[in-house]
Amino acid sequence: MASELANYWSLESSRLFLNHGSFGACPDFVIAEQRKWQDLMEQEPVRFFEELMPELLLKSRQALGAFLSCSADDLALVSNATSGVNTILRSLQFEQGDEILVPNHAYQACRNTIDFVAERWSANVVEVAIPFPIDGPETVVELMKSACTPRTKLVMIDTVTSPTGLRMPFEELTEFFEGRGVEVLLDAAHGIGMIPLNLGDLGASYVTSNCHKWLCAPKGSAFLYVRKDKQSKIQPLTISHGHTFPLGGTTRFRHEFDWTGTQDISGWCALPAVIEGMAKLVEGGWETIMEHNHDLAIQGRNILCERLGIQPPCPDEMIACISTIQLPGELVTPELMHEPDPLHQILSETYNIQVPVWSWPSPAGRYLRISAQLYNSIEQYEQLADALVNELK
Repeated sequence: MASELANYWSLESSRLFLNHGSFGACPDFVIAEQRKWQDLMEQEPVRFFEELMPELLLKSRQALGAFLSCSADDLALVSNATSGVNTILRSLQFEQGDEILVPNHAYQACRNTIDFVAERWSANVVEVAIPFPIDGPETVVELMKSACTPRTKLVMIDTVTSPTGLRMPFEELTEFFEGRGVEVLLDAAHGIGMIPLNLGDLGASYVTSNCHKWLCAPKGSAFLYVRKDKQSKIQPLTISHGHTFPLGGTTRFRHEFDWTGTQDISGWCALPAVIEGMAKLVEGGWETIMEHNHDLAIQGRNILCERLGIQPPCPDEMIACISTIQLPGELVTPELMHEPDPLHQILSETYNIQVPVWSWPSPAGRYLRISAQLYNSIEQYEQLADALVNELK
């Protein structure tokens, strides 16, 4: 049984959806809000793009800026966090022997981008092995700091790791690396709407986050934050009219990122209504939402660990709204990129449960990750535990 708040979503009522972390899920009012902007766009496309769009995007960036405690002028709207990471890495220049630091829990798509860029510039990728299970955030801090050398030019840090669901001590790490002249690229794909972010005080050079995950915005809406002193060297992946258009009273950063070609911007236009509307779902607004999801993720994890007879792999302070456990049993390695784990298929087809199951090499094992959003309930994690006990016995 889902929570009472599930009525705000159109998720299949018969299905246990415990995988908000992959692509998010929009409440009905968000879908209606996006549709409103799509209708307006199609009623008079030229007027929409040439007259209305600049002000609409400004309002969206202002809403994000207020939510993130940063200037709207330092934000660019992008389609997803992977594009944000690519934008930064493919704008930067490195010298032979420069080092890019990254923990081994990084999202593979972003790690692929680091490897691609490092090879292009003959830079070195330094992978930091973070243990899992882990005793606490101090382990991450010690290992990451000890890997920093005079050749370290950039470090990519997750707010919350995708494969292991660990809330990283990114605030302390950002202060350390930026204080030593090392640029920090914060991969906050699991960030906005999940944990408090104060980008004005954080001090990171670059931050990117998906709004379609924990903010519950439409798919394809994300942001890229570039600190003001770094903006002159960052360009969008698509070079368009803004590259040469006269500046007027704005900046090249604004010109280049505000127009990269014709696309559906309705998801970005919906952001102010998303931020305000989600806050109204519960008393206490976003602070309550984050606390609720954090507590629910811990309760769900503890239910699974107790029923499976395993220890929680990390302390509660390293949990945000997702939690990963290593399952008992043998490693299963699919041959194809999108080939699902057999257990994932069984849970989906036999028990009607949507939850990710996969194999991962660090350390080698079979993993399951739960998510916690307002529409989830304790009973759903108990049902998952019943299914796992039955299938893994």
